[in-house]
Amino acid sequence: MPTDPSPPRAPSGIPSRDRPGAQPDIGPDAAQHPTAIPPTLGLVLAGGRARRLGGGDKGLLTIGGRPILARVLARLAPCAAVILNANGDPARFEALALALPVVADDVPGFAGPLAGILAGLDWAAAHRPDLAHVVSAPADCPFLPTDLVARLHGAARSASLPLACARSGGRRHPVAALWPVALRHDLRRAVVEEELHKVGAWMDRHGVALAEWPDAPVDPFLNVNTPDDLAAAETLAAEHPGA
Repeated sequence: MPTDPSPPRAPSGIPSRDRPGAQPDIGPDAAQHPTAIPPTLGLVLAGGRARRLGGGDKGLLTIGGRPILARVLARLAPCAAVILNANGDPARFEALALALPVVADDVPGFAGPLAGILAGLDWAAAHRPDLAHVVSAPADCPFLPTDLVARLHGAARSASLPLACARSGGRRHPVAALWPVALRHDLRRAVVEEELHKVGAWMDRHGVALAEWPDAPVDPFLNVNTPDDLAAAETLAAEHPGA
């Protein structure tokens, strides 16, 4: 683990560098990306059932002594605001002192990630109409890239497409993505009337740009689904403390 002293703590209990609205740290290739990121809502998708881990919230598991959720929030720090999509009792997140709005799905049944994304788009329209975009990130990915928000915006802008998602090692990661709030009504029709559950299928209807990242030495989109994944992530965090 790094030996640098911890930065001053913000009132919510999150390090000040991890708070929404903090200046982004987009790494050595920053020259490839605009310095100004359009006002964006960060959306952490924590609605999974974690069946292969015995249930519970994967984001509350720790990697290197730090909750995965805290790691994800650090990557969304360039956003103007951040919300958490999760179902059930939001009090279970109080131990982390996050002070974030927790927004549940409003689609009946378990409609998967698209329902969480829809909840985020609707929340932005109702509560933050100044934010025209949402960047979503899964709560079970402990090594998300530091330049996630900037690169997704850059990819969509360069391709003149409304959506962008991450790709590493030739594989798309459609829940690590940029979404325009203006498409929320179309998304609701797809989820409610068509009962569409495949994120990539809906994206492809509108056009999606791909933001590329290498998958070595650590795949930034590695997610924790099983006890073996959790053990592997612990090993990677120890071997690559900056990841």
